[in-house]
Amino acid sequence: MDLTNKSELIKYLKQNDLWAKKSLGQNFLVDREVLNKIVEAAELKKSDTVLEIGPGFGVLTQELVKNAGKVIAIEKDDELAKLLPQTSNLKSQTHTSKLQIIREDILSLEANKLMPNSYKLVANIPYYITSKVLEKFLTAENKPELIVLLVQKEVAERICAKPGNTSVLSIAVQYYGEPEIVQIVKANSFFPAPKVDSAILKIKLKSKNEKLKIEEKDLFKTVRAGFRSRRKTLVNNLISGTNLSRDQLFDILEKVGLDKNVRAQELTVEEWIELSRLIK
Repeated sequence: MDLTNKSELIKYLKQNDLWAKKSLGQNFLVDREVLNKIVEAAELKKSDTVLEIGPGFGVLTQELVKNAGKVIAIEKDDELAKLLPQTSNLKSQTHTSKLQIIREDILSLEANKLMPNSYKLVANIPYYITSKVLEKFLTAENKPELIVLLVQKEVAERICAKPGNTSVLSIAVQYYGEPEIVQIVKANSFFPAPKVDSAILKIKLKSKNEKLKIEEKDLFKTVRAGFRSRRKTLVNNLISGTNLSRDQLFDILEKVGLDKNVRAQELTVEEWIELSRLIK
């Protein structure tokens, strides 16, 4: 049974008295082309370990198992976790030895203890946990080397925004990695169809020596203060968020090479880092 086929998926749901749970943000992928694009974006090798969040009926899981060395699938839904080995055609000893299924909420697990030193995060996640998942794995001591997620199109666009349209979210993600939108995914590629289109988001994580050294808490304290109100200039926001005077902040902006009327959404990641250093 091909559960990327919408009619076959509906038949399977009825046979097993199942339905997508809105409370868990379940929207099952029913588009083989999109599935293949996710796998391609993950650049999988036989030596890779992959973490998958919310495998559902395992349509992505089985492709990950085919192309990677090991897959750790985290499923919060007890019913789906029990069905996963059967619905994803992972019954052979060769495949099941490569698949570990954990019935748990990913947000309650500690990434540093769960995953080996090198792994990739590849998943069609419930959209309501997107920000929390990104924060968890981008700030983990043991970060994935690559992240490929299906997320809301609007969120993917915010994450990949260029100076002029940035936000706290885009600065945070771009500090840790290099995000790109691989492909826009229409709502009818899922069942049930969400109300918005989605996107395949790929984030290549930076190595430690690629990031300019700074205390992350100081950087993001400055970023959050700078974005306090998008309608205000950066200086007006920072006056409220720091102990510096307007003249002191103007001097700092000049040293960074920024106009005194600049707004937070216009700065690059590198400018935020330099600004934070001088403010501290």
